[in-house]
Amino acid sequence: MPEVDKEGKDYCLNVPASNDGFFLKGCNSLDWGLKNRLSRIFNPATGRTVMLAIDHGYFQGPTTGLERIDVKIMPFAEHADTLMLTRGILRANVPPSYSKPVVLRASGGPSILRELSNEEIAMSMEDALRLNASALAIQVFIGGEFETRSVHNMTRLVDQGLRYGMPILAVTAVGKEMARDARYFRLACRICAELGAHYVKTYYTPEDFETVTASCPVPIVMAGGKKIGELDALTMAYNAVQQGASGVDMGRNIFQSEAPIAMLKAVKAVVHENLPPQQAFEMYQDLRKG
Repeated sequence: MPEVDKEGKDYCLNVPASNDGFFLKGCNSLDWGLKNRLSRIFNPATGRTVMLAIDHGYFQGPTTGLERIDVKIMPFAEHADTLMLTRGILRANVPPSYSKPVVLRASGGPSILRELSNEEIAMSMEDALRLNASALAIQVFIGGEFETRSVHNMTRLVDQGLRYGMPILAVTAVGKEMARDARYFRLACRICAELGAHYVKTYYTPEDFETVTASCPVPIVMAGGKKIGELDALTMAYNAVQQGASGVDMGRNIFQSEAPIAMLKAVKAVVHENLPPQQAFEMYQDLRKG
């Protein structure tokens, strides 16, 4: 038997027990496992994240810049805080030694040739746990033809996530007939949060974006959207976090850049260090030359 120590005497009676709240808004009442996984995705020091989205192929095939994930993405993926991708790409192209958290796309069905809102849950929670995912992402089509189905997909996944300690990221999709304005995103983000999403990915709006983040009771990450100029993308990321976003989930504005590593590092400086856009762009140019 191990030697028995004497009973302790220093109970630190003059130090109150710590009962600090969790660092992400709206997440304090979640279970330990959910908070732990969210702490992998979001940097506890800043409360923000830079997610690298490379899941575009799940509905549109080999997107420009994603033709070969192993060649074009994995050499710099370690610089992202989080990698967002599909389970097929994870198994095929990401080494098991990769230590950054992964967010797996959990919805799918139609391709760009069909009605995109006609999605279903496309993977099991058991497989997500088997792959050591830190969160699952599911598309929600508020105002789409199959709006109710997509919302119910999300709520079913939320129920499973609560059972197993897996955060669910709701991704607000925008259909061809929907306006990309603050009013729409306030509606879409709030519905996702009200029905249980642990955080929400949505688009930036030049006007009133702060009302989108303020009216959503859980963290919002900004979607990068289509490829734009580097300075414009850095400005958009800066404005988003200054107006309440808890980070960004960028894809094309990083992997379609002429210098993806430099761009990713510049975005991280904007998000985590509040580096102004012009200085971040100068940083990008310096890193690109180096």
